[in-house]
This record gives sequence, C-alpha cells and structure tokens, in this order.
Amino acid sequence: MTTGTHLSDTIHRVEFLDKDALKIPTLKVLQADGTAYESAILPNIDQALALKIMDTCAFTRVLDERMLAAQRQGRISFYMTCTGEEAAIIGSAAALDPQDVILAQYREHAALRYRGFTTKQFMDQLFSNANDLGKGRQMPIHYGSCELNYQTISSPLATQIPQATGVGFAFKHKQQRNIAICYFGEGAASEGDFHAGLNMAAVLGSPVIFFCRNNGYAISTPTNEQYAGNGIASRGLGYGMHTIRVDGNDMLAVLAATQMARAYAIEHQKPVLIEAMTYRLGAHSSSDDPSGYRSKDEEQQWRQHDPVLRFKLWLINKGWYDEAHDLNIMQQYREEILAAVKVAEKVAIPNIDTIIEDVFDTPTPALKRQLEQLKSHIAKYPSAYPKTSGRS
Repeated sequence: MTTGTHLSDTIHRVEFLDKDALKIPTLKVLQADGTAYESAILPNIDQALALKIMDTCAFTRVLDERMLAAQRQGRISFYMTCTGEEAAIIGSAAALDPQDVILAQYREHAALRYRGFTTKQFMDQLFSNANDLGKGRQMPIHYGSCELNYQTISSPLATQIPQATGVGFAFKHKQQRNIAICYFGEGAASEGDFHAGLNMAAVLGSPVIFFCRNNGYAISTPTNEQYAGNGIASRGLGYGMHTIRVDGNDMLAVLAATQMARAYAIEHQKPVLIEAMTYRLGAHSSSDDPSGYRSKDEEQQWRQHDPVLRFKLWLINKGWYDEAHDLNIMQQYREEILAAVKVAEKVAIPNIDTIIEDVFDTPTPALKRQLEQLKSHIAKYPSAYPKTSGRS
C-alpha cells in the first residue's frame, strides 16, 4: 500500500465514480420572508451583533450606489460593488476575532467596514489622495489596513490564497489562537495558486478559512463554462479538508457556518473550505456591461433573494429593527458619504517623493536616481500628468 493512502472499501471490478456520486447539501437558515426554517439552528447572535451587521449592510449599499455614480461622473477612475453578496461577506466577517487576518480579493470592502474602516478612509483610498493609507499607489477599491488586520488587495487573481496559508501557519507556529480568512471567487479557483494554497494548507495543517464566493460568473464567464465538477466545495474534499456549502444570500447561515469553521480551525489547527452560493447583482466592475452575457430576467430572479432584505425582515420579525430606522440610516449615510466625497476629491495627491518610501528601510541610490529621472520626465511633459499640489 502506498504510504499515506487509506483504502476504506475495495471493489473487484471496474466501477467509475462520477460527480453525481458526491452529494453536497447547502446550509440554509432563513427563508425569503425572513423567518427561519423550522428545523434550523441559529448561529450565536444577539441584538447588538445583528444591528452592527445591518448597519454595515446599509453603509455598503449606499457606498456602492454613491461611488459607482462618482465613477460615472469621472470623479474616480474605477469601482466594484458588493451588491448582492453582502451576506456572504458581512456574515463571515462577523464571525471572526479582530485579530484574525483577512486576505480579500477585491469585493470585500464590507468586511473592512465591519472592522471599523471609516468613511474618510474609504474616500481617501478611492481618490488616492495624500491621506490614503496606501499613499495613492493602488487603484480604487484595493484597500488595506494594518490596524484592522486587512491585508492589502492585489489585482492578480488568487495570489492571496497561498499567502493565507502562510498567515495561518504563522499563527500556528506562534501558538496564537487566531486564523486567516481568505476570500476569492469561483473564477479565482481556476488559478494554480488556488490548488497550491489549499494543498499546502491541508498538508501543513494551517488554520485558514478559504471562503469562496460563488457568484455565478468569472467576469463574463458563467460557471458551466468554468468547470464540470460539483462546484468548488468538492475540491476541498479532494484536498482532505472539512468543507461546507452555504446559501450565500442567507446572513444567518453564513454566520453559523463561519463560526463553526473558525472554532474547528483553531481547535484542530486545520483549514476549512466554505463555498457560498450567491449572485453578483451589479456589473463585475465599472468597466463591465453584464447585459452582454446575462439576461435581465436572470438578474430579477436573483433580486427576489436579496440578502440584505432577507436579513432586514428577520430583524423586523424579532422586533429589533423597523422601516423608519432603515430609511433614516440610509439617508444619513448618503449625506455622510457625499460630504466625504467633496472633501476627499480636493485633497492633494501624495508628494512624488513618497513614491520610493516603504520599499526599503532607507531608499537605495538606485531608487533615488530613478526618482530624479521620473521628476525630469514629468517636467518635460507636464500636461500628461496630474498636478502634485492638488486637484483642480
């Protein structure tokens, strides 16, 4: 017998297994009307946590609405919305400890808001101004916050997956009872980094939650053109890790799954894969037109499963929330975000000298030469570059 191979059953004639042999159920707690299924077990949630989750939902909806409009007005260059995937992101973030490290893809700004990222910090990053924590070096929505244990986002897909394995293993090495959570879409699961990262985590026993937002499309490519297997959950089983598939539009189901996954990862020092079945109601990004690859009827069918509305109805049924408060808080955030836009867009862009900071402890002679060459180039073609003193 090959070392490490376990044969629990044997057969004596050729019988193939196909994908239908693997049945993966989907965890659901809330129905569309906001009532729980009769047999459902609720997650650990009280009124304070529930209201914080709802507040994050409200802020994220307004931020997406306002900043997509700002992009269309030419005020920022790029934007990506979270609309339709709030339960997957906020429900999972709410199950974490503040010291757990989040490694996001690029649609998880709701998790950063849940952690405490301020409206001003969002605006400073989106406008790449001098107050931006990233010193204006990233494109909009590529956030990062050391204080909030939210690692800076990279544009290339799936690079964060093996990195998350390393973060989890570092916690294990330090005997620190925390985990890494790594968000990615089902499209990113087609990258080689996905397979390398999951296999490494399973073999090394790295306490990581790999959280796949299966929203139906990798930009314009539908899932039936991405893979022939049983979604992404089946891959976790293939790598020998605990796996669960959850209704990604069900806030309580996501919260329950992530709470249990975190407890297991810490107790056993092993990874867990969560596949959240959801839908991107908006475009992939402000550069995308979804009408070219999906129908309005399909979008409308998914709007009937709006995750924010479903959770709001549950709160109302509990007597913890009402429509008047919802309207009030949405209006407050519209005013707050619009005011922050008007301030942030007038703040100067970072001084060009900061471009070589944070690369080495002390800028090297080569970096200094390159900076001088850049300054000379800008001076030669001033009309091709934005003003360094501020925006007009």
